[in-house]
Amino acid sequence: MPVTGTRAPAAWVRAAGRSVLDALLPPRCLACGGPVGAPGTLCPACWEGVAFLGPPLCAACGFPFELAPEAGDAGGTLCGACHVDPPPYARARAVMAYDDGSRGLVLGFKHADRTEAAPAFAHWMARAGHELLADADVIAPVPLHRWRLLARRYNQSALLANQLGRVASVPVVPDLLLRRRNTPSQGHLSRAGRGRNVAGAFAVHPGRAGRVRGRSVLLVDDVLTTGATVAACTRVLKRAGARQVDVLTLARVVRPAAPD
Repeated sequence: MPVTGTRAPAAWVRAAGRSVLDALLPPRCLACGGPVGAPGTLCPACWEGVAFLGPPLCAACGFPFELAPEAGDAGGTLCGACHVDPPPYARARAVMAYDDGSRGLVLGFKHADRTEAAPAFAHWMARAGHELLADADVIAPVPLHRWRLLARRYNQSALLANQLGRVASVPVVPDLLLRRRNTPSQGHLSRAGRGRNVAGAFAVHPGRAGRVRGRSVLLVDDVLTTGATVAACTRVLKRAGARQVDVLTLARVVRPAAPD
């Protein structure tokens, strides 16, 4: 009874504080800035515009299928690309397709200091990657080079990883990986060019090797495009002794003719 008595006033104070804050600063849609009922949400119109991803998916890369697999293949069906050239990571999952409906949401978070969206994004990622989180021993973000981090002031992948760790109660090691080279932007590069661009760019932090050996690592990034960056990080982690590497991103490019 005493415990209940102490919790009730605390909950009332939090609720009252939220009401006052909402009156002073009404919650705004993460995408368009319009009014919403609760912080960290999307308005109905923006929600309808986002292509959230879910089954049926490629068991490896998470590429969405138009049709569900045959009854006996559920959970193990691979897309054509993964059949031909399996990725080095075990599984990749994403919250939403990176397209016109989500681009502003992602770029605002990545480049326009909309970091207040990180907690909401982490909850979305926890739902999309619940199977990956169940197996994860440690969460690590894809790193930025120190010069790019200085220019941007924050690593969006590290923000997502830290918030995801809080949501899922999984340890986060923000500097598990280091970016040794300040690689050029990959936006204009082909799939092969992206692979060459990040080759040798990553390394496990010398003081964090013990957090990798024999562990299942969940690698977190903002957008999966061709998969070159997360593949390069995965290879480094596996050479360092990682038992398994999975990938969880906020968004992914979906190209029917060329899945990641």
